[in-house]
Amino acid sequence: MNGLEIYIDGASKGNPGPAGIGVVICRKGEVVKNISRYIGTATNNFAEYSALISGLEEALIMKTDSIVIYSDSQLVCRQLNKQYKVKSDSIIGLFIQAQRLLSTFKEVSIKNIPREENRGADKLANLAVKKLGG
Repeated sequence: MNGLEIYIDGASKGNPGPAGIGVVICRKGEVVKNISRYIGTATNNFAEYSALISGLEEALIMKTDSIVIYSDSQLVCRQLNKQYKVKSDSIIGLFIQAQRLLSTFKEVSIKNIPREENRGADKLANLAVKKLGG
């Protein structure tokens, strides 16, 4: 099994406001890639989905077949697990894009974790906002 653990987080100062994404990709508990990117003005949910998509695209490049997504966003996790419907016009396109990417993997698990367990991705997302968003 060629699996990856992907920790994602989005940050928005102002909601909407300057926003960034953070992604930590691990294989067998070891960090193999960090992503920290400023994405401009966005809502927190838009940033969360942008982080997810960035992590999924990277997982495709790394040619993995199995992923576990970890996020402290209950909303994103419940939407992806089809417990909640996506009602936001600004998110629906990202949700559809994420679903398409998720469908390319053999095994997918999406887990909602406490914020304390997502410090790496949170730090990267906030760093992107501070560095480029003022």
